[in-house]
Amino acid sequence: MELKYSQHIAGTLNLSLKQISSIYELHSEGSTIPFIARYRKEATGNLDEVAIANVIEQIKYFNELEKRKETVVKTIEEAGKMTPALKRRIEDCINATELEDIYLPYKPKRKTKASVAIEKGLEPLAKLLFEQGEENPEAEAARFITEQVKDAAEALQGARDIMAEWIAENEQARNIVRKLFTEEAIVSSRVLTAKKDEADAQKYRDYFEFREPLAQSPSHRILAIRRGEKEGFLIMTINIEKETAHAALKRVFLKSTGLAAKQVELAVEDSYNRLLQPSIETEFRMASKTKADEEAIRVFAENLRQLLLASPLGHKRVMAIDPGFRTGCKVVCLDEHGTFLKYNTIFPHAPQNDWNGAIQTIKELVAKYDIEAIGYGNGTASKETEQLVRGIDFGKPVSVFMVNESGASIYSASEVAREEFPDEDVTVRGAISIGRRLLDPLSELVKIDAKSIGVGQYQHDVNQNRLKEALDQVVESCVNFVGVDVNTASKHLLMYVSGLTATVAKNVVEYRTKNGGFKSRDELKKVSMLGPKAFEQCAGFLRIANAGNPLDNSAVHPESYHVVEAMAAKANSTVPELIRNAEIRKQIKAKDFITETIGQFTIEDILKELEKPGRDPRSPIEEFRFAEGVSTMEDLKPGMKVPGIVTNITNFGAFVDVGVKQDGLVHISHLANRYISDPNEAVKLGQKVMATVLEVDTARKRIALSLKEGGERTEVRNQKPELRGAKPAGKKPEPMNAFQAKLMELKKNFKD
Repeated sequence: MELKYSQHIAGTLNLSLKQISSIYELHSEGSTIPFIARYRKEATGNLDEVAIANVIEQIKYFNELEKRKETVVKTIEEAGKMTPALKRRIEDCINATELEDIYLPYKPKRKTKASVAIEKGLEPLAKLLFEQGEENPEAEAARFITEQVKDAAEALQGARDIMAEWIAENEQARNIVRKLFTEEAIVSSRVLTAKKDEADAQKYRDYFEFREPLAQSPSHRILAIRRGEKEGFLIMTINIEKETAHAALKRVFLKSTGLAAKQVELAVEDSYNRLLQPSIETEFRMASKTKADEEAIRVFAENLRQLLLASPLGHKRVMAIDPGFRTGCKVVCLDEHGTFLKYNTIFPHAPQNDWNGAIQTIKELVAKYDIEAIGYGNGTASKETEQLVRGIDFGKPVSVFMVNESGASIYSASEVAREEFPDEDVTVRGAISIGRRLLDPLSELVKIDAKSIGVGQYQHDVNQNRLKEALDQVVESCVNFVGVDVNTASKHLLMYVSGLTATVAKNVVEYRTKNGGFKSRDELKKVSMLGPKAFEQCAGFLRIANAGNPLDNSAVHPESYHVVEAMAAKANSTVPELIRNAEIRKQIKAKDFITETIGQFTIEDILKELEKPGRDPRSPIEEFRFAEGVSTMEDLKPGMKVPGIVTNITNFGAFVDVGVKQDGLVHISHLANRYISDPNEAVKLGQKVMATVLEVDTARKRIALSLKEGGERTEVRNQKPELRGAKPAGKKPEPMNAFQAKLMELKKNFKD
């Protein structure tokens, strides 16, 4: 990578050239982000995964820019228009937009008004007028009358067309208009009159007549308007005041007040109206879409991370129930490893109402399979099924948990599910997935397309390649953060381990099946296609329980085993004793083991890992209960305090399940008693909260909640940070209920 790019990245991200160079080299050699962040801290200066990913993203950007430069240079050279100065400008360019501006005058075009005028021989007239020294444009234009140009008026029009294109391709002009768009652009939308009364259009009625500064428009609003436009209900524009743009451009291109200048003035106005404005609007539409996409993807990725790292139940025998009314509740029993043991269907709810029979079946299954916990899906008949299982006396402690079943139906019909359970019905597979999610959410959720999990906003509207890349990166990060038991993990989980491809993951499973499991990390080298580089990348993230070397069940990388052995020798003990005995570990001084290749960060990581080798970093699971006697929206009353679980987080707030089959919205202004700019500052996905009911609209199925202490029912609309949490002098706060109802309107837009 060229030095100028490295310097630019370092300056942009506030990092050193050494850090940029190290990440570039490691990434080029095939090192993954989790590996670099965990095992190459000395090289990066202890940068986290986010910082490393940002560097790699910048490297990709400049690689693409370099490829684009090659195309630009080749095209200009083939046209015979390359000059040393132009080539130097292209080579020095570090901005894609600037590069396209440089290229624009030389870019091959379809036939334009200007090209037609040039073919008619009017370019000399355009040059003459553009200089604005000619006092009699009409007389000068008459000299250009030919068989193709019938009169002076046509000649002047052609000259203006040429000048308009020159202005539109002028870098200064484009930057002037860009600056105006950046500072003053208004995004607006209006409804197509013919579609206004259609039922599907009503979800966009907040945007039927809408105007807002583009700079202040949040990502979810841009995406909502764009979706309405895509579905044919709205027309969206991004624009500035035409007169302002005209005036700014005239200050640059008008050199006098004569008749020639008047022709240039007309050309300026035409250039903006016909060429510049549409071009820059398109640019800003794309830029706003890209920005909105990135924000939506960021929100989705953060939600996905929290969901994947949700608390696991661990190795316990579980019963999973996929609730239902008419078709019954599907019940499966799994052992502590998630192995499928038994399936049954019970019909406790309407129309069969076999409550007692369902209780008897559940009791028998719990006793027969020594069930320790029950998980029920949070879909249809969820609350009723919870009441069923909580009312049973099992004669022993049996924990009960609600499990988010989003995407379970997608999994049950997938190729992955068919491969795992070829002889089972989709309903059985769905229930098994619910049970396995309870045991280990991460291991089960990696089998599902992340978009189907249902924790995003507008995930089907954003750039799908970029979304997949971001979500895959999150999954990879989470899998490697937790670590993987190589002897129990599915190939779907293993393929996200650093350094392992889908093929190698499959080979790992086949090897352990054939050989009865791995006894050591070193044995991984025997797996087909798992070469030295792959071993380096994956070994530290793979765990082997009960291995001969206890370090094989830790996050200590095999390349550092000799350091632990040296620590043990220094303390006159063995490695197992060093792990078991905290007093021995206290004797270890990190500085005694720092070398040229192993620094302070690595030594500190090793010592920390020795305290609890192989420890699951996820928090322990907690049992949760919804409020008794609250099962429908009608049971909710303003002022009530009810327990709930955060099910989705968006830029404008969080959705909370309070056990009434309809999630409530906590607007960002009601997430905390202080000002927050990001809902993640106040809540996390899956968090148990106590919410105050603000409003219930049963007709429209909308619930407004507050997590603020006291559950205040009034709040200023938080458009400006300086107004949040404070009342403007002399102005009463806007009633929350009217505004909250509007916010609830957005839920349909956010649930794909």
